[in-house]
Amino acid sequence: MTQSLGKILIIEDDRFVRKAYEAKLTLAGFAVITAIDGGEAIELTKTEKPDLVLLDLMLPVVSGFEYLKVIKENPETKDIPIVIISNLGQDEDVKRGMDMGAETYFVKAKVKIEEMVERIKELVAKRA
Repeated sequence: MTQSLGKILIIEDDRFVRKAYEAKLTLAGFAVITAIDGGEAIELTKTEKPDLVLLDLMLPVVSGFEYLKVIKENPETKDIPIVIISNLGQDEDVKRGMDMGAETYFVKAKVKIEEMVERIKELVAKRA
């Protein structure tokens, strides 16, 4: 068994998109856990302590912005890097996500999964 590059929590309610990210990140050498809504994601973040979170903003139950607020206010989880990947591409959404503590903000329609994986590798390596 090879050493994992780190543990990534993918929070994405779209099954197809979630599976695509999971496949690419697993192939890149990461251990991957997934959540389909913000409420489940908050619990997983607290129990699993991932090395990085890949966060969609448009989520059922608890939105991505609400999730971000809860995680960044908790002393045990506030230092976990969060990468937003969303279809919300308006400047105000990007600014809000970054102001709330996200490391990077990708607009789904404008980013290749490979670029996203490279950025995730950089952020996890920086944290190690």
